[in-house]
Amino acid sequence: MAGMSDSSSPDTLGAAHLPLRDVVATELRRLILSGELAPGERLIEDRLAQQMGVSRNPVREAIRVLSAEGFIEVTARRGTFVASMSAVEAMNLFEVRLALEPLGARLAARSATPEQLGQLAEILDRARVATDAGNLDSLAELNTEFHSQVFQLSANSYLIGMAVPMVKRAQWLFRHSAANRAPHSWTEHQDLIEAIQAGDEELAESEARHHVLAARASFLRLG
Repeated sequence: MAGMSDSSSPDTLGAAHLPLRDVVATELRRLILSGELAPGERLIEDRLAQQMGVSRNPVREAIRVLSAEGFIEVTARRGTFVASMSAVEAMNLFEVRLALEPLGARLAARSATPEQLGQLAEILDRARVATDAGNLDSLAELNTEFHSQVFQLSANSYLIGMAVPMVKRAQWLFRHSAANRAPHSWTEHQDLIEAIQAGDEELAESEARHHVLAARASFLRLG
């Protein structure tokens, strides 16, 4: 990230036409998920801006994004810190996933287009490559992209508005267990795609529920 500027040079992530705020947010999220920024660690805007070679503005905006996603805690008096997730909070998140993800899959099976299904399959292909390469950071991002896309396929704006922030928060849980969980997770994703493609609403709902239950079981085994 060193040397990144607000205009973004061709060899930076900014060349993908993402706002610099999103580029910085992606890197900060990666650092948090990988543990390079530890839970409870204080974040100093000036220091982060210097490390990433950007001005303070995109750092400040990225912090707002990650605060909304639950990765960062911002308090008026104490400052800005990397958030943590307790076991209770993790189980609460799984409960919400069990309520929303089966519904999203059911609605996706009802309304998904062939083009949208092709996008899901493309994410799956990229995930297989990342799994073979042992790239856990990419896997966590692809897992978030996959689940966000399923909710987009539901074509229900209320559900999307509630679920996508939840999916981003759940990336923390996936990264925690990715080394052991990834191959099983993407097999389950393939089953979910096939159910959605078949237009089988009940099967899609069942596959989504099975997937969340398997993820929760894996999390509990790892403690």
